[in-house]
Amino acid sequence: MGEAYFYHLTMSAVDQTLPMLLGKARGAGWRITVRGGQPDRLAWLDEKLWLGPEEDFLPHGLAGGEHDALQPILLTTGAAANDPACLMTIDGAELTPEEVRAMERVCVLFDGNDHDALQRARVQWRTLVDAGCGAKYWSEAGGRWEMKAESAAKDA
Repeated sequence: MGEAYFYHLTMSAVDQTLPMLLGKARGAGWRITVRGGQPDRLAWLDEKLWLGPEEDFLPHGLAGGEHDALQPILLTTGAAANDPACLMTIDGAELTPEEVRAMERVCVLFDGNDHDALQRARVQWRTLVDAGCGAKYWSEAGGRWEMKAESAAKDA
C-alpha cells in the first residue's frame, strides 16, 4: 500500500519542483504518470521537461500517442496508461484512495499561494486520510522541504 505525499509549493513553481520529484521517482526505478486537469497545461509542462538540462533529461511523453504504455513518464489528464508505480497530480487533478493503495507513492503538488488550490488539497487530504490512506504533508515555507504532518495508513 502506497502513501500520498502532499507538496505545498510556496517558493517554487510546479515546473521547478516536478522535475526534482520525477528524478527521484525514476531513480527508484518507477514508471510515473503525471495527471493534470488541462491538456494545454500538460503541453506546456511537456515543453519545459524537454528544455531541461541534458544531464537531467527525463524521458516522457504526452498521452494520446501510440506508445503511451511504454512511457517511463506519461503526462495525461486521464487514467494511467503506463502501469505506473507512482502517480503525481498537479493543478488539483482528481485521485482516489484506490489509486493511492495501488501505487508505491502518490504525490500531490499544489500552489500554496492559490487559495482555491490550497482548499482543494485540504479536501484531498481529508478524503484520503478518512479512507485510511497514509499521507505526509511537506512544506517548503521555511526555505527547504520539511515534513510538517503525517497520518499513518489504517485498515480501510
